[in-house]
Amino acid sequence: MARRRPRQRSSFTLGWSGFGGVLLLLLAIGSGGALAYFYFAAPERPALDAQTLCPVDGPKGITVVLVDTSDDLPDTTRREVLGQLDDMITTLPPFYKLDIRVLDIPGARSRSLFSKCNPGDGAGLSEWTDNPRIARLRWIEDFRKPAAEAVKSSISSANSASSPIMAAIQDIAIGEFSSLASEKARKTLYIISDMIEYTKDYSQYPRAGDLSFQRYKQSPAYLKFRTDLHGATVILHYVTRQTAGQQVVDGTKHMEFWKAWIDDNRGLFGGVKRLQGA
Repeated sequence: MARRRPRQRSSFTLGWSGFGGVLLLLLAIGSGGALAYFYFAAPERPALDAQTLCPVDGPKGITVVLVDTSDDLPDTTRREVLGQLDDMITTLPPFYKLDIRVLDIPGARSRSLFSKCNPGDGAGLSEWTDNPRIARLRWIEDFRKPAAEAVKSSISSANSASSPIMAAIQDIAIGEFSSLASEKARKTLYIISDMIEYTKDYSQYPRAGDLSFQRYKQSPAYLKFRTDLHGATVILHYVTRQTAGQQVVDGTKHMEFWKAWIDDNRGLFGGVKRLQGA
């Protein structure tokens, strides 16, 4: 009988062209995986309102700056204020609203010069899923520049005899801190002022009486300007005034009064920074 020849095993030899194809396939799979990782791992950016640049469901935080324009700021104080406000603009967290306001003395309220959210300056954005350069340009043109212009306008004095600081704070509380959208937002109010309230209902000039909170509660201003600050932190940047022929206000008692006023109106007293110059 004839012997059966053993079956030959087929062999597969991978040439250079085949090896290159496999390598390209692996690179494509790796690139796709990396892109998918960046896409799904990157934090989701909220949808923004075209006008306010705020998230459509409300800002993550609200920072209001009230500048008392009832008197001129001393030159040294003016320079310090400009620097502080510029720092505030550049360090505001993304999706926080910045509202720069001045006293509306005739209307006994406040007037907004600029109110927009920081849309983000492109820092930390991925080149794979976003366009950091476009984000940076938008931040400069739509937020940084107009905010800086508002800061310059805010330190122009109205040279008024009255100073309705309480009415302005009440106006801010109603306009910025009372809505459902602001309920969960972190709220901060900075006030740049000598904090000397002066209206027909109540005055803090030395000749008008003591700075006790009890005297204030007995005035018509107590009920008229009572408000709800909704837990906002209030930080005072204290301007020292020197007025010819006037007795200087006792700064310690003055700040004790404002701490009591803020507490009484459901705010958090964030402290006092005395500005340079007088």
